[in-house]
Amino acid sequence: MYKVLTLNQISTIGLDRLSPESYEITSECTAPDAILLRSHKLQAEDIAASVKAIGRAGAGTNNIPVAACTDRGIPVFNSPGANANAVKELVIAGLALGSRGILPGISYVNSLGHMDDAGQMAKLLEKEKKRFKGNELAGRTLGVVGLGAIGSMIANAALSLNMHVIGYDPALSVDAAWRLPSSVKKMENIHSLFAKADYITLHLPVLDSTRGLVNADLLASCKPGCCLLNFAREEIVDVGAVIAALDNGQLRQFITDFPVPSLIGRDDVILMPHIGASTDEAEDNCAVMAADQLADFLQNGNIKNSVNFPNLQLERSGHCRLAIANHNVPKILGRVLSILADADINILDMLNKSRDEIAYNLIDLGADVSEGLLAELAALEGVINVRVIH
Repeated sequence: MYKVLTLNQISTIGLDRLSPESYEITSECTAPDAILLRSHKLQAEDIAASVKAIGRAGAGTNNIPVAACTDRGIPVFNSPGANANAVKELVIAGLALGSRGILPGISYVNSLGHMDDAGQMAKLLEKEKKRFKGNELAGRTLGVVGLGAIGSMIANAALSLNMHVIGYDPALSVDAAWRLPSSVKKMENIHSLFAKADYITLHLPVLDSTRGLVNADLLASCKPGCCLLNFAREEIVDVGAVIAALDNGQLRQFITDFPVPSLIGRDDVILMPHIGASTDEAEDNCAVMAADQLADFLQNGNIKNSVNFPNLQLERSGHCRLAIANHNVPKILGRVLSILADADINILDMLNKSRDEIAYNLIDLGADVSEGLLAELAALEGVINVRVIH
């Protein structure tokens, strides 16, 4: 039986994917086989030696020490796209809030609690409503930075609102490109997008290349009066540069899901309490995806949606499978196969893939392997870990 340690409240719909016959789900365990979490800040020293995989019920993994996990041969899974619709809907709400005086109008109406004459109130509102006039989204240009699962959904939604959509993504995958309609104009560089867009929405992961991406230099390219939305990650935006751009009129408004003290109280800023994925449906979807991926890895060694290991899927052949993680250097696989050949063990099927400094192998065997043979494989220079899956 596999033990799965949960470090946050995980949707029961997701946990139900892990059958009680094969999995013990617990919030306290000293030797778990896997960890399932959401936003819990996980430290490298808190990951027990028994841990074989970590599942994140969500897209971001900046709360997980991914590099340390890679060094230990632990794949880290996330749930890309599972919360995409929830974020998309909130971004569309943000666009509406950024185009009309909706929030100030609501606040003004709520300030009229002292009035008890409905006719007098109606006359007052008719007189004052011009203070909250805005513009329609139709005909405006939306710039989408990052065209993955969320960005592509927002692009499609904006087109349905009769907006013009331009996009920029230097790492656009083939799958993501297929999701985009031809009417989304792809920009060659991010400065061009900032110069042309009336609204800009960010949908990028936190990487060394994206940390502080929206800085003073980039904001200087903005079309004057632009509205910037950040529902991706706080670290992508230099808040000081945004405040300066708001002060000098380069930006008209900043709408974000990541409040910081320096932004509170500004009329040109709309702050939300990090609720982009806070829907019942998103939490269920993320938990289901994370649980399924952990189960497929623990039971079959397959990898899908890992942020540090290559994707690798191999149909089962025979009754015994080796899952081997090693440093991505030459000759290791050859040494593994040589040891198996010397033991007269027939290989029924195998698959090997690499990603950056890590390589991963699934090898289906025609016979079981002894503890001594496993120890010999694990002792090979460059091998990080070896697991046998029956």
